[in-house]
Amino acid sequence: MSILIEVLLLQVENRISQAKKGATLSIITYTILTLLKVTYGWLADSRGLTADGINNATDVISSIAILIALHISMKPVDKNHPYGHYRSEFIASLIASFIMFAVSIQVIITGVKHFYQGQFHQPSQSALIVGVISSFLMFAVFLYNRNLAKKVKSNALKAASYDNLSDALVSIGTVIGILGVYIGIPMLDTLAAIVIGLLIMKTSIDIFKETAITLTDGYDVDELEHIEQIISSIPGVKEIRDIKARSHGVMSFIDVTIAVEPELNVVESHQISDHIETKLQQQLGEVETIVHIEPYLY
Repeated sequence: MSILIEVLLLQVENRISQAKKGATLSIITYTILTLLKVTYGWLADSRGLTADGINNATDVISSIAILIALHISMKPVDKNHPYGHYRSEFIASLIASFIMFAVSIQVIITGVKHFYQGQFHQPSQSALIVGVISSFLMFAVFLYNRNLAKKVKSNALKAASYDNLSDALVSIGTVIGILGVYIGIPMLDTLAAIVIGLLIMKTSIDIFKETAITLTDGYDVDELEHIEQIISSIPGVKEIRDIKARSHGVMSFIDVTIAVEPELNVVESHQISDHIETKLQQQLGEVETIVHIEPYLY
């Protein structure tokens, strides 16, 4: 089984390396958009575009945190981390959600303040062009990271892709706000800044909830039932008495207790255990399974 474990670890390392490419792409894209939106938002006097740029600045920090966490997750097992460092990416997701939530509050407060003060400004056409370009660019990054997250099974990159989609929608909202100014409703640009703040807040809460569930060992019920079906189909397994699973990012750990015929010797029982581990890895990918065997008593 040592060869199987070595192959498994190589597969996990390869998936994490691919996930790091997605995080790097997000960092580069967000950095460019932050500079572009904040600069043009200031020059074009568009609060919606400036708020959108501030949102992208927080995304740079979030993506950097995810990239660092993915790098840490590649560290080997040690005395303090017998399951490895795979959950590091979840810590980064939590930090990112806190940062995004704090910024959302600031953006909303600023938008409400300008709304009650009646400070409405007409942005230039360049702000509209920047908003449209940002929308298409972020949607393209979302599609890339979403597909890559599915391929490498990275929860952190999946969360990043959701953030990419949120930013694409936010940019669309900014464009709508700017168009509102040009059609004679100038307060729409300031209202767009408030809506952006609310969208940032919602995204941060969603990321926090999903990450918190995983960190507290929550696991998808349907996936657990699928695992149970796979184990039940293996010859020699008379009964599944207990099954648990936990997600560590790109790697999942499964702990199962099965009952077998009491007449089986140690070698025969161990062959069933090996069969379970191999079958689960073949069908689920990067999983490490611990099988406990008990005698089946009629």
